[in-house]
Amino acid sequence: MATRASWKGSELTAIDTSVPVGKGATSVGRLLRLNWLGGTFAWLWLVIVMVPIYWIVITSVKTQSNYFVTNSMLPPKDPTFANYQLVVQSGIVHYFLNSVVVSVGAVVPAVAISFMAAYAIVRGAGNRWLRTMNSMFLLGLAIPLQAVIIPVYLIIIRLHLYDTLLAIILPSIAFAIPLSVLVLSNFIRDVPRELFESMRMDGATEWGTLWRLTFPLTRPALVTVTIYNALGIWNGFLLPLVLTQSPDKRTIPLALVGFQGQFNVNVPAIAAAVTLTTLPIILLYAIGRRQLLSGLTAGFSR
Repeated sequence: MATRASWKGSELTAIDTSVPVGKGATSVGRLLRLNWLGGTFAWLWLVIVMVPIYWIVITSVKTQSNYFVTNSMLPPKDPTFANYQLVVQSGIVHYFLNSVVVSVGAVVPAVAISFMAAYAIVRGAGNRWLRTMNSMFLLGLAIPLQAVIIPVYLIIIRLHLYDTLLAIILPSIAFAIPLSVLVLSNFIRDVPRELFESMRMDGATEWGTLWRLTFPLTRPALVTVTIYNALGIWNGFLLPLVLTQSPDKRTIPLALVGFQGQFNVNVPAIAAAVTLTTLPIILLYAIGRRQLLSGLTAGFSR
């Protein structure tokens, strides 16, 4: 092995010169090029995502008359907040509260039920009944909402829940559970069995193990499914459209339709309403961003 001497501080060290330097340098250079390529695509994707947001924000401070005669991508010379005032006066605060009630009322039970079901499925892997229940949950992923909207409508009518917020909450819980169980069960399987055995030796019950051990360790996955389900339910349109009728039972997506008339569309008002209604989702993502990213990348880092 060929070596050469090199001074490092006050010590004499031997460096192996038999490794081809050119090959290592080529690999490093290739990685740097790939990194620059990935960074370029990341910035490009950021621009693609930010352009619609920029357009919505600047459109929300334009007047309806100026919107059709000016460049849609340029900010207005005289911005106005009259559209936001119009949106608030149209009763969007009430629709906003309806969406909050529906989202919270559906997400919290769905995540809680899914968490307990996923724990039971993982811990009772040898139970035939639990395996059947897991298969039923997986089967629910293959059933789209549009395919069963008529049976759901008939069930809601039979339960005398039509035109109520509960009529939206109950189906939303049912359709949020399958994916939540899949994500949470895969995450719980990565928890070392030794931890469960230690809890059992300490005299902890299954209920205590669930909330004192599994709950803290699966918090990233819980935040992930919470944000995902909240986003889907908050933007849900089909269930409120079919299962409600009264204006006071409308949610945010249905309220946006009110700014569209028979012959015209108030685009700046719609942009102002969209800007206001996206703020809770942005705030929720900002709060749970680290947990969300941790939950999404858990399968790659373990």
